[in-house]
Amino acid sequence: MTADFLQTRWLGRLNYADALALQDEIVRQKRQDRSVADTILFLEHDAVYTIGRTPDQASLRGASHLPHPLFQTNRGGQATYHGPGQLIGYPIIDLTRCGQDLHKYLRWIEDLLIEFLAEFELRATRRTGLTGVWIEERKIASIGVGVRHWTTMHGFALNICGDLAPFGQITPCGLANVMMTSLERETGRNVTVAEAADIMGQLAPRRIDRLRMGAELQTMST
Repeated sequence: MTADFLQTRWLGRLNYADALALQDEIVRQKRQDRSVADTILFLEHDAVYTIGRTPDQASLRGASHLPHPLFQTNRGGQATYHGPGQLIGYPIIDLTRCGQDLHKYLRWIEDLLIEFLAEFELRATRRTGLTGVWIEERKIASIGVGVRHWTTMHGFALNICGDLAPFGQITPCGLANVMMTSLERETGRNVTVAEAADIMGQLAPRRIDRLRMGAELQTMST
């Protein structure tokens, strides 16, 4: 497979329900026809809180106090906030082309985010046992994925600019006392979400072969 088999789409501002419906439709298309290209949807959400399908709802701290709508969705993970100033990336990727390795896929998303932040001279890292991307002790990107018939959906939320105060209404990703940060806060630079999506859209197709490489080598050896 070549990098041009990964398409990227910038959707602008889109509410959560419509974005989820679009993901569901693309996953359905790919299930019917595996030749449909892998896609990453880049967008910005209206303000919303989401939580994965988990019996543990403690990260919401209840729900009646939340200043924005709450959406329970079919990803993994605890509560998080999405809103203006945040770059949302929803990769819809056929993992049968990538060795059916979910852990490798999560590390690929983290690496992509780390490389993006390096474009702004930020040294971002992952933390052992904690999915996401960090600047020292501050969390700048959250990751929550779903997989249906080995096709991924949901993805990452990278804080670019704007108000981080809504995170204070929940326990983000179930991590007590976590401090959230953004590209704007760390660099002092005024970068729009659309500009960030353009940079990420150039990086991702060049990096997709890293995800597929293991599966291709396995195919060659059998």
